[in-house]
Amino acid sequence: MPERTETPTAPPSASDRPADYLEKRTLRRGSAGPLLLTGLGVAYVVSGDFSGWNFGLAHGGFGGLAVAAALMGLMYTCMVFALAEMASILPTAGGGYGFARRALGPWGGFLTGTAILIEYVLAPAAISLFIGDYVESLGLFGLTSSWPVYLACFVVFIGIHLWGVGEALKFSFVVTGIAVAALLVFAAGAFTDFDAGRLHDIPVDTGALGASSWLPFGLLGIWASFPFGMWFFLGVEGVPLAAEETKDPVRSLPRAMATSMGILLVLALLTFLASTGAGGADALKDAGNPLVAAVQPDGRPTVLGRIVNYAGLAGLVASFFSLIYAGSRQLFALSRAGYLPRFLSLTSRRKAPWLGLVVPGALGFGLAAASGDGARMLNVAVFGATVSYALMSLSHIVLRRREPGLERPYRTPGGVATSALAFVLACAALVATFLVDVTAALVALGVYAVAAVYFACWSRHRLVAGAPEEEFAALAAAEAELNRD
Repeated sequence: MPERTETPTAPPSASDRPADYLEKRTLRRGSAGPLLLTGLGVAYVVSGDFSGWNFGLAHGGFGGLAVAAALMGLMYTCMVFALAEMASILPTAGGGYGFARRALGPWGGFLTGTAILIEYVLAPAAISLFIGDYVESLGLFGLTSSWPVYLACFVVFIGIHLWGVGEALKFSFVVTGIAVAALLVFAAGAFTDFDAGRLHDIPVDTGALGASSWLPFGLLGIWASFPFGMWFFLGVEGVPLAAEETKDPVRSLPRAMATSMGILLVLALLTFLASTGAGGADALKDAGNPLVAAVQPDGRPTVLGRIVNYAGLAGLVASFFSLIYAGSRQLFALSRAGYLPRFLSLTSRRKAPWLGLVVPGALGFGLAAASGDGARMLNVAVFGATVSYALMSLSHIVLRRREPGLERPYRTPGGVATSALAFVLACAALVATFLVDVTAALVALGVYAVAAVYFACWSRHRLVAGAPEEEFAALAAAEAELNRD
């Protein structure tokens, strides 16, 4: 019987039998290897190097943002190591939701998956706004309004995903390569005009505790900069969502996650130092396009500035495209297991979760066209991300304690101490979201509350026992029962 119920229900129909049910909900196996997965991990994040992080300068100055970025880099590194271990144990499309389901039960799985969905639905909507602004500012296609760009982004890029996952990941890899190459060219050019004095040129708030030229807004500015330090790494945790479409996921996922994290750490260091040292912290703290502002301080166009402008557009496209992919796989996994309406996990003849792509895409376009507030949508996404980080790190701790004998093809360096550090930093980052944008945090909490009511009243009674994440959990429960006997 495919459903595990807590209250009596009618017998399942023939169409609900596990073989038929899962046959309509399968992804294309073996489409991605370590190289494409590494590109996917970088693609999730690369747009954050081009803009967004610099607003942290207005909250913490160079020193505050530098400490925040270092701590967030440490958090992501620790979390990636923990996720790599769990991905080698549970290589399913559920990713973080699947890990939390195994460790924390149905409620833990649902709350983690919902937090991830908030991130992966809101972030592409916000990035589509930034793409529209880029296209309009560059004077491309003669557009004076950005909404046609939002629509084109969702239609064209969702269309590529519907074509096939292999083609989609290859497209993402090429665009990401262009963006990364441009970041390296930018850093090389910006360092030729580097001046250490520009790093701390923001006026000091003398009333702030611990204020100095390096910490112009005091010690609290470090904490307030956490969400912006995350922009250098936000999204890399989505690599395990490709597990069911990966060649040899047990080996490929840990390798790709570690490699992509290493690349992102290097890019963050180069981008942060080069741009701030060339353009000045005070000039960049409110810039919508900080890298261009760094190499065009007087506003006069330069060749390097033009390259960075177009590369920024490529970076936005890469992140938008890959986040659409991640959101569809998270929605697919939650729907296939019954946490969300089951029809959302149906796949096409090309094994693409077409409703999992179209429904979030339509929602994202509607949010982008209606609100126009990309910064707030990203703040909502960051709130969801920090909740999921805390729950995923906790899942690693619980699995290590509860199932020490579980076969682990890859083991996290440092073990529980590593994931515990990630958990503490994720909780600190979650609180920091309220320091930056209380409204965004409350909006995310409202969405979370509605989702929790839906799960409590409806879907938790209708989970699909044949779904991979539920089967893993059932096997674990059976093994625990045998051990007790």
